[in-house]
Amino acid sequence: MNLKKLNILLADDDIDDCEFFKEALEELMISTDLTSVHDGEQLMQLLTNETNELPDILFLDLNMPRKNGFECLTEIKLSKKLQELPVIIFSTSFEQEVVNLLFKNGAQHFIRKPSEFSQFKKIIQQSLTIIAQGTISQTTQENFVLTIQNSRNTA
Repeated sequence: MNLKKLNILLADDDIDDCEFFKEALEELMISTDLTSVHDGEQLMQLLTNETNELPDILFLDLNMPRKNGFECLTEIKLSKKLQELPVIIFSTSFEQEVVNLLFKNGAQHFIRKPSEFSQFKKIIQQSLTIIAQGTISQTTQENFVLTIQNSRNTA
């Protein structure tokens, strides 16, 4: 499968998680360019800068300093320029009420960060495959939480 290079933006304040993400991308057979920011204000400055090209996908952590993922998602979905940007929420926590709110606010998917690198890599590959195939439009609530396909674990 010959896919275009994906321009990925990762917004996460956890440096270790950013390194895991970068390592996972390097091991996958998908061509990518990764840009990382470490707080919500950096993210919104980057996205709203008129000279910057928008990424193909944004992986957005919920718990960040200066402006959290909820605030960023709301701003993104209210912006005419940014509202079509696919956003996948990436978080260590899982609360159904929060997940429901994220779905309602326009995120495309929710991923609970796995603790094992092999699972981390699989879920990144699964989400990037969805993006590369152009099937990232708003999903149904039943398919909103991405889980590793091989295991039937639902959080």
